[in-house]
Amino acid sequence: MGQEQGPIRVRTWREFKQLVAEKKPGSIVFILEQNGFSADKEVTVLRVIMLHQQRYYIFIDSPRGEVLRETGIPLRKDKNGVRYLDEQEVKMHLQSQFQGEKLDIYSFWTT
Repeated sequence: MGQEQGPIRVRTWREFKQLVAEKKPGSIVFILEQNGFSADKEVTVLRVIMLHQQRYYIFIDSPRGEVLRETGIPLRKDKNGVRYLDEQEVKMHLQSQFQGEKLDIYSFWTT
């Protein structure tokens, strides 16, 4: 029973997109995380989650330079120079990645 429930970490964006195409979820959720406890206070992470048959498939993307490593979504800077992800830009990027799927995309903010 333990193998039929719980989270599964998806290592690559390509694999996550394949899982969405294969499993046909009705929706995915993305979370924009800002780690305020990091030394430079600008570790921004994108977490994308799909639920399918009591399993959570979780993909995490982190920065490399001025973009996210796997998805290529650009990081923005606020007036203080702190990097962040624009929620609307992330949603539009995800919609373009999954445009062939019947899929709702929701944002879930955490602090």
